[in-house]
Amino acid sequence: MNERTALVTGANMGIGKHIARLLAAEGLTVYVGSRDPRRGQRAVEEIGAGARPLVLDVSDPDGIAQAAARVDRLDVLVNNAGVSLSLAPPADTGVEEFRRTYETNVFGVVAVTNAFLPALRRSPRPRVVNVSSGTASLTWSTNPNPQFTPGNGGAAAYRSSKAALNALTVLYAQTLADDGFKVNALAPGLRATDLTPGAAAAGGDPVEAARGAVRLALLPDDGPTGGFFSWDGTPVPW
Repeated sequence: MNERTALVTGANMGIGKHIARLLAAEGLTVYVGSRDPRRGQRAVEEIGAGARPLVLDVSDPDGIAQAAARVDRLDVLVNNAGVSLSLAPPADTGVEEFRRTYETNVFGVVAVTNAFLPALRRSPRPRVVNVSSGTASLTWSTNPNPQFTPGNGGAAAYRSSKAALNALTVLYAQTLADDGFKVNALAPGLRATDLTPGAAAAGGDPVEAARGAVRLALLPDDGPTGGFFSWDGTPVPW
């Protein structure tokens, strides 16, 4: 074990769980963020050495504050927790769905990041990774791209929330650069997870996405900040 610590939100399943496992394998102490204490504890037991449970609901301000009080120093924060409630286009999406989606995918990231900034500032090499989506790229949504067919306005709440997350990634990177932070966004690709009904059947290996997140989490001092990268390390256009 080394002395570095990490927190992965939404880490009791899917890509988040694999990120936590890979970071633990690198020797970090990893806080496995989970809304459900039992699921979080089960994930910790499956990950093994280096994993620690941390009850964390990114939509609960009081719970976030309690979780942050338990962590004195943090080297890596992976904002992985996210929701996708439907594949509906904007004209068929109610305002409440937008609110619920942004509550987790945008406001939750701000709340968690700000709450853990004091712990991150105690690290000599703080790293923040925001798990976004290639479908949030406005360039890819309107031009030919390597990952999906453009021109589909579906999943409006999810995709627009991830576009907002991309903007926040840039703003955090700009304002925290002088403190040594590296803040980047990851496009994990379509993976076999429970995020959406179609994702589970897609067959994409979530471990590949997790490796991309770990690469950004362990960036050297001369690594990029304020970038948007695919799981394989290639840049994604905003």
